[in-house]
Amino acid sequence: MRLTKPRIAPVADADLNADQAEILKPMADTGRVLNIFRTMVNAPKAARGFLAWGNYVLSRRNDLPAREREIVILRIGYLCKSGYEWTQHYAIGERSGLSRDEIARIKLGADAPGWSAADAALLRASDELHHDQFITDTTWAALKAHFSDKQCMDVVFTAGQYTQVSMILNSFGVQLDEGQTLDPDLKGF
Repeated sequence: MRLTKPRIAPVADADLNADQAEILKPMADTGRVLNIFRTMVNAPKAARGFLAWGNYVLSRRNDLPAREREIVILRIGYLCKSGYEWTQHYAIGERSGLSRDEIARIKLGADAPGWSAADAALLRASDELHHDQFITDTTWAALKAHFSDKQCMDVVFTAGQYTQVSMILNSFGVQLDEGQTLDPDLKGF
């Protein structure tokens, strides 16, 4: 974690106004409300827009299969040094079919041994989007060998969304949720 305490405090249930409570209600009804969302409701209008787009990226409307989507999300979270993002999506990645070994190799990037050509293309695209906000022709061709035009668009949408998420988490100082621990390899993030 880059910060040891929040710059923008998450809003506790007792302090929610009606608008904030309405935004968080669907999450509260299905389980706990994560610190990222409790922090985002400090700006309710932004939170609504953020949630609408984020719901697209994490839904079945995103044509990337869940496993492949999580490769992009984890790589972007790692490159952005977002300990919160990495921690949240480590478990989501496992549920989406990534092995612990694969998740560990995401930190090493596309040239780590054991990646399929499709997985390496996703990692390379994530790196290029992070470093240059552009996918080169070579990497685009590699993606197109495995993914449809819509899936390639969803790679960019996913990387962009999780770059923004990482910037929010890092800059606002969103802390891990209760019961979570930071991956020891990410100490100092």
